[in-house]
Amino acid sequence: MALRRLTKLQGEAGFSLTELVTVMAILGIVLVGITTMFSSGVRAEMRASREFQAQQNARLALDRIRRELHCASAISAANGVAVSTITVTLPAVCFGSDTTATYATVSTGTSRWELRRTGNSGTPTTVADYLTSSTPFTYYVPASGTLGRLSVDIPVNVNPTDQSTEWRLQDDIVLRNTTRL
Repeated sequence: MALRRLTKLQGEAGFSLTELVTVMAILGIVLVGITTMFSSGVRAEMRASREFQAQQNARLALDRIRRELHCASAISAANGVAVSTITVTLPAVCFGSDTTATYATVSTGTSRWELRRTGNSGTPTTVADYLTSSTPFTYYVPASGTLGRLSVDIPVNVNPTDQSTEWRLQDDIVLRNTTRL
């Protein structure tokens, strides 16, 4: 009886230890490759999401600045010089309760600034982040036959070490309520 079992077991085919180790090694290599591709895809999606959010915030900030400047009667800033801060005087007929609004860049790290707006309440709110320049504003005072104009240049980059991913939002905004000289 024991001899018959031994003979029967010798006839059974199975996998050797070498075959099992080889299959496990191949499976490990495939899983490492799949895991690497998945994690790099997740990182790329997160980076793209941060870039989109930073660009969208810059667009919204410029839109807000544009709306306020079209109603503004004056800006206090040096003429023709790129500056980090401007103060806008808003007439009472403009929307909102603020009679002045200050836009200023604040450093939040190496080569990174936030654009903040401060109204009459004195509480600053961040309107854009990941700026790569501290001086996005250049004001031109009204000259002969022209109105005051603010040139805005907002460079945005969530990864400032890689200059190829920088995105710029530029506009010249005319202050419609300034007086012509």
